[in-house]
Amino acid sequence: MQSINPFTGQVIQEYREYAPEEVEKIIVNVDQAFHSWKQTSFEQRAMCMKNLQARLLVQKEELAGIIVSEMGKVKREAIGEIEKCASVCGYYAENAESFLKNELIKTEATESYISYQPIGTVLAVMPWNFPFWQVFRFLAPALMAGNTGVLKHASNVSGCALAIEQLVSEAGFPENVFRALIIGSKEVKAVIENPLIKAVTLTGSTPAGRSVASIAGYALKKSVLELGGSDPYLILEDADIETAARLCVTSRLLNAGQSCIGAKRFIIADAVYNQFRTEFVRLMSEAKFGDPLDAQISIGPLARADLRDELHQQVEKSRQLGATVLLGGNVPEENAPFYPPTVLENVVPGMPAYHEELFGPVAVLFRFKADEEAIWIANDTVFGLGAGVFTSDIEKGKSLAEKGLEAGCVFVNDFVKSDPRLPFGGIKESGYGRELSMVGIREFVNVKTIVVR
Repeated sequence: MQSINPFTGQVIQEYREYAPEEVEKIIVNVDQAFHSWKQTSFEQRAMCMKNLQARLLVQKEELAGIIVSEMGKVKREAIGEIEKCASVCGYYAENAESFLKNELIKTEATESYISYQPIGTVLAVMPWNFPFWQVFRFLAPALMAGNTGVLKHASNVSGCALAIEQLVSEAGFPENVFRALIIGSKEVKAVIENPLIKAVTLTGSTPAGRSVASIAGYALKKSVLELGGSDPYLILEDADIETAARLCVTSRLLNAGQSCIGAKRFIIADAVYNQFRTEFVRLMSEAKFGDPLDAQISIGPLARADLRDELHQQVEKSRQLGATVLLGGNVPEENAPFYPPTVLENVVPGMPAYHEELFGPVAVLFRFKADEEAIWIANDTVFGLGAGVFTSDIEKGKSLAEKGLEAGCVFVNDFVKSDPRLPFGGIKESGYGRELSMVGIREFVNVKTIVVR
């Protein structure tokens, strides 16, 4: 199992895949750790979690360097990712106890209440695009709830996986409360089926989600899935066009476009279509790709060459079927798997750019004349992760967000982002369940009813 720097093409390190008996031993040890960890107080757990928060901040330059080298994220974004991980640790250290306190329910009994208790070891199957954040948004609430965890990370970010394991250990958590499993995708099924694994959470592609959900379902284990997205953004004719274009470009190019909640489809009122298109294309064209360690560079390489090639095939097939390429759409003559900021229009049903998630810096522009048409285009997708609305009429924006757009997260006059204080997740083929906030920490607990007469 190799970790390869996508910018240089050099092998960073090779990792020996754990044998089945090693995996079994780790899971047994983590389960044993659970039985003592679940007895600890919230105060004890919070102390460890705050130590973890502090270590993240102290080591953020070093940890960001691992992210940059393993998957190509530009360094300033990598540092921001580590800082966000620290924030979610602090958030749950401060709030887990109140989120999971007993809730009294008035009934005919002398006393009746709901108690939230940890369930055991949770398996996290995580992707490479946010190799620390995706893990920490599971890890912080799971451990603060009294659960333990094992991580199957994407094989190209094994260095990140082991760095997280070491951070948890150095923060003072008891041994084996959290462990990384260096295994391939084919071994995930056996881990889910292990009776000591009580639940599974996955962030990844829709096919991966189907596979994990089917295995977990057959084993009667709880699962939470955060899958792909093709987020639509509505630009109404009363929107601040310059602000809307700037924020939309920021969202589309974040992490070189490799984000499930990146803005991907832009549905623009006919009256301002040309104005928005001009500004949007201008800003996209100003973004430069190159060495992710260069502070002047806004886009690093895609994580792997095969991902770049698949993205280009989606663009090319859409072009062949009649889409217009306003910007980009070519494979640069570079050794690294870069893809330029690309803008498409005249995209219609039947094209890959209409139906499929574009996991890279490719944007699609649509035009609409009536709000009903905009909502129809936005919802005409199998995905339902995030969405946005830009308008000066806040009440109208809220109405479209609440009642019109089919998504788990909708932002008005801003781009979609995850926040520890807010539930995060999708509907339709973007998955089910929620992470973060009070809702997220309650996903992997036993909601226990207790009645006293």
